Amino acid sequence: MALRIFSTLSGKEEEFKPASDVVKMYVCGMTPKFHPHVGHARLFVSIDVLRRYLIYRGHRVHFVQNFTDVDDKIIARSNKEGIPAHEVAQKYTDSYFEVMDALGVMRADEYPKATLVIPSIIAFIEKLVAEGYAYPLDGDVYFEVSKFPEYGKLSRRSEDEGVMAGARVEVEAGKRDPRDFALWKAAKPGEPAWESPWGPGRPGWHIECSTMINETLGEQIDIHAGGRDLIFPHHENEIAQSEAFCHCSPFARYWVHIGLLSIGGEKMSHSLNNFLTIQQLLEKFEPAAVRLYLISIPYRMPMAYSQEGVEAATKGLARLRSALELRRGAEERAPRPEEVEAVDRLVESAQRAFTDGMDADFNTALGLAALYELSREINRLRSQEGYPNDVLTPARAKLVELAGVLGIDLEAQRTEEGRAADAYVDLLVEIRTKLRAAKQWALSDEIRDRLKDLGVALEDSPQGTVWKYSERG
Repeated sequence: MALRIFSTLSGKEEEFKPASDVVKMYVCGMTPKFHPHVGHARLFVSIDVLRRYLIYRGHRVHFVQNFTDVDDKIIARSNKEGIPAHEVAQKYTDSYFEVMDALGVMRADEYPKATLVIPSIIAFIEKLVAEGYAYPLDGDVYFEVSKFPEYGKLSRRSEDEGVMAGARVEVEAGKRDPRDFALWKAAKPGEPAWESPWGPGRPGWHIECSTMINETLGEQIDIHAGGRDLIFPHHENEIAQSEAFCHCSPFARYWVHIGLLSIGGEKMSHSLNNFLTIQQLLEKFEPAAVRLYLISIPYRMPMAYSQEGVEAATKGLARLRSALELRRGAEERAPRPEEVEAVDRLVESAQRAFTDGMDADFNTALGLAALYELSREINRLRSQEGYPNDVLTPARAKLVELAGVLGIDLEAQRTEEGRAADAYVDLLVEIRTKLRAAKQWALSDEIRDRLKDLGVALEDSPQGTVWKYSERG
């Protein structure tokens, strides 16, 4: 089955067909004005899964993610903290990398920054002005929307609808059309500024991405991704200025938008002051569990944050990892042919279910369902009397492989500390066996119950006691 991807531009799922043997992929990155919050994690983890799955399906991917490191909100934070704007941007860029590395988000191939491409931005704007797509106005430069007849094709907004309330749209006297948007902003006192043919100033928000894409990936790309809140005006404006610049269409073949994460019924954001930073969440939960939570529903769907959801994901992670545990005291013998065939069928079924799900527009809910079913079957087979550990090795390897495609390392917990814990459990099970032999039932039951509370399940049989990790009660 071919990989299908939903594109906001067409409004439907399409078979994924990149223009060349290298997938050109760009995502609008952070404006580093404060520590990243869980909404940012939902965005960048989701895009990381898309990228990982493209690689898994055999594509070479050139992945670029920008930083908008000059912005009104960065300047406001600079004034609040009493440090230069560039130090604010660097401080919170570093914060981004710290938490995204912890969440297993792969580093981009390139991280262009707006302030490092100012000459290219100016050249981009100069061409638009020279060709009649843009006009200067008192030190500012505006893109003339009426010169681009297809304006609105991404957001499906008509000319009559005007502009969206709350969007980053500049309304200035002298503009030829209310929809016209700033490519260059004249300098204000005390703000960062660069010299330009129109006087000192700084770039508008939208032109930065178009320029950085042109610099790193070329005039046309395969996938342009970002949060759903960027469809209008940001991505709509990118299309207009980029296609006007290159006289080509489409600027991006597939537009991918991640559903927003809300808290208390509102979009989580710095501006609303209703956010939970990623670092705060990681102080309570393991990164792999947070990542599992964030991909528990398909990327295009909106998501309402809840701590209960992260707790459920923590238990789900424990279920997946429990399938990697070997049965203590299992029979040591060569696998029977019928056992090998059954496991081979299990592996094949899991692979097919996972790929079918992820091929359907990267449906992580279906991908995870395949993992949970595989882990359940591994645990079921392992629990059978006399079942050897070795026969399940291919199934366990497949579970680790497919989880890795989603960026979840199931083997990460097997640290020295974890192996030491195994030794202590073995010791307690040995002591309990001696207590049972001495008919010290109350004490042996207490050990069993305490181990259960700690996430260790005991299974007694005539051949002895075996144990495995399970969910904590």
